[in-house]
Amino acid sequence: MTTATQEGPSKAHLGFITLSVMLATIMQALDTTIANVALPHMQGAMGATQDQISWVLTSYIVAAAIFMPLTGFISDRIGRKRLFMWSVAGFTIASMLCGAAQSLEQIVLFRLLQGIFGASLVPLSQAVLLDSYPPEKHGSAMAMWGIGVMVGPILGPSLGGWLTEYYNWRWVFYINLPFGLLAWFGLAAFIEETKINSSRRFDLLGFALLSIGIGALQMALDRGQSQNWFASAEIVIETGLVVLCFYLFVVHIFTHSHPYIEPALFKDRNFSVGLVFIFIVGIILLATMTLLPPFMQGLMGYPVIDVGYLLAPRGVGTMFAMMLVGRLSGRVDVRILILLGLLLTSFSMWEMTLFNTDISNWDIIRTGVVQGLGLGFIFVPLSTITFATLAPRFRTEGTALFSLMRNIGSSIGISVVITYLAQRTQMNHEVFASYITPFNQALHHGGGMAELMTPKGLSAINGEVTRQASLLAYLQDFRLMMWVSLCAIPLVLLLKAPQRGGGKEEMAILE
Repeated sequence: MTTATQEGPSKAHLGFITLSVMLATIMQALDTTIANVALPHMQGAMGATQDQISWVLTSYIVAAAIFMPLTGFISDRIGRKRLFMWSVAGFTIASMLCGAAQSLEQIVLFRLLQGIFGASLVPLSQAVLLDSYPPEKHGSAMAMWGIGVMVGPILGPSLGGWLTEYYNWRWVFYINLPFGLLAWFGLAAFIEETKINSSRRFDLLGFALLSIGIGALQMALDRGQSQNWFASAEIVIETGLVVLCFYLFVVHIFTHSHPYIEPALFKDRNFSVGLVFIFIVGIILLATMTLLPPFMQGLMGYPVIDVGYLLAPRGVGTMFAMMLVGRLSGRVDVRILILLGLLLTSFSMWEMTLFNTDISNWDIIRTGVVQGLGLGFIFVPLSTITFATLAPRFRTEGTALFSLMRNIGSSIGISVVITYLAQRTQMNHEVFASYITPFNQALHHGGGMAELMTPKGLSAINGEVTRQASLLAYLQDFRLMMWVSLCAIPLVLLLKAPQRGGGKEEMAILE
């Protein structure tokens, strides 16, 4: 731990540290979703196909996933503050280059750089706050950190849609400049440097195995739907690489004298359970945000800007829950808060299974706020209890793995719900179409079967069948997410409650 942590920084100094770290966190978290809304505009400007423009997202996700586990090693070798400042500077410059890109090749390359530099921002920000605040204040610290991590992806589509609508798609990248400059100066002025561990060796084989495995997994998840999954040789090869590389990596870290990731990390029960838990939270966090915009635009006819406004209250619910959890930390068992969050999230998903095309704006806002409250009650206590008993020397590496599991969960969740939506729409359409027969008496009302058998009538009935099949598929997807939330409840029983009492808790963590 740094000297500043041991002595206890002043309240004002701690406030500036928190603000600087939050700016970096929000900047990176926003970029996970803010560019999604602008993709059609980029596609037109670059003259790209739908498959080509998707690389703008894929390049960023894959680069961030591969380089995130490097955070612990690089932090040890050059110092946490130096790595943090280089990451913020690189991310900001890469953002400006993305905004100024004139071709598809350029923007994909610059997004790749953005992912490389942005990979360390979230885990470093979490590690800095955990080391800056005393153990009894970790709940409050994680509440502030969680606001940036959770609200960024939720508000990203709203902000991205507004900037694209009223300015230009390039501004979804240019907006990072003020965040980056303020964060860099704040880090330079207020963050303490950590000790450099020059004796730590770089495990090249471990890095290569993990990088290839993660990269192949992200590629398979991102391109699976467009390539028809395992009917494509590309997806089969990528899946084979994932299985082989992850198997070899696990064997390697338990047999190598200086492994890329310390196996001692996983001896901590709370940390190991926390990784599984945050993986599930990642699935829920972005999967529903992926489903709602096309549901509202495609089936209910909402314009893009209105979709952003109606989804924004979800972030308000998350922020409120996080602030409330920050005040309750130390007074209420965090496992109870996590359980409450899971129940609220499951309830909101159940309510969404009752949606139809006639629901009001209030129904969308209400369910969004309840879901935001649930995620807020899960995320902050989970971030606190996961690291409550982990040795401080493992924090930077641990936070990198924590963020990596959340990102992988989000990628898998998005792929699962999109694939399930397409499959269920097709199956529902087949079932509904089987009722369109001359023997169905309901079809003889109005114009009768004679009118339905005309090209215009067939087109109209097919459009309505497709619409109803899609609606049911969305509801089935929401039900799937509800079961995912409920299945996470038993994990709460595996978490150990941290010791109460500042001094005793601090000694337990240091030991």
